[in-house]
Amino acid sequence: MDYSEKWGKDVDEAVRLALLELKLSIDEVDVTVLEESSKGFFGLGSKLAKVRVEKKKMVSEKREKEIKEDREPAKKQTKEPAKQEKRVEKQKSVEKTEKRESQKQKKYEKIDRDKPTDLVETNDHPALTFIVELAEKMDLSLEVKAMRNDDSIYIDIEGKDSGTVIGKRGQTLDSIQYLASLVANKEKENYLRVVVDAENYRNKREKTLEQLADRLAGKVTRTKKTVRLEPMNPYERKVIHARLQGNGKVVTRSEGEEPYRRVVIEIKSGK
Repeated sequence: MDYSEKWGKDVDEAVRLALLELKLSIDEVDVTVLEESSKGFFGLGSKLAKVRVEKKKMVSEKREKEIKEDREPAKKQTKEPAKQEKRVEKQKSVEKTEKRESQKQKKYEKIDRDKPTDLVETNDHPALTFIVELAEKMDLSLEVKAMRNDDSIYIDIEGKDSGTVIGKRGQTLDSIQYLASLVANKEKENYLRVVVDAENYRNKREKTLEQLADRLAGKVTRTKKTVRLEPMNPYERKVIHARLQGNGKVVTRSEGEEPYRRVVIEIKSGK
């Protein structure tokens, strides 16, 4: 991956998240600010910052050269067995990384495939009307589309002001989804599931949370010290728990009361 685009409460946070994903330092990248952050009014109308962090050309060329050299078949026996062994190990590491990234990509493609296949586009639904009118009253430039079946309605939001409806860590988006669900199910006998997304934020957030879970699990394994994450909503806590469920070295649990309930990662007993 040569670049990453990230949202954050400010430019510094967005850059930090992108560097974590790319596994690079600030000296190895070029940063382009796509959208500046703003506080808004009482939390409404606040905008996240969005940046594009791109690996510098010389770093990319160096990496490509290393991979190419590692993949070239050996033309002669080296006189230094230790160096040859090191090169083989490095090649295995590269291949392992590529395989892991490929598996991750397939996983996130599966997330999209899990979306119901019987959805049809709708232009007339109370939840859709609510969000369109909300965007107009907030003077936001957005394009809102909706797909539904008998059990669910999926509303996708795009446009230059998408960051405003996403909010810090998706809090505004969750609030809009909650209100849209109330509108959709008002005086209805059968519950209709409402999912509101903006710029594929929910899939991106899930990926970020899984990477965070892996990183913190590694830290707990190394230090044997318990780690407490920041408060999260039930869905985000579920992502962390599910990601580390198969980890044989750590266990997870939740503590605290809503809305300050958080995930705790600790070393497995006997490890």
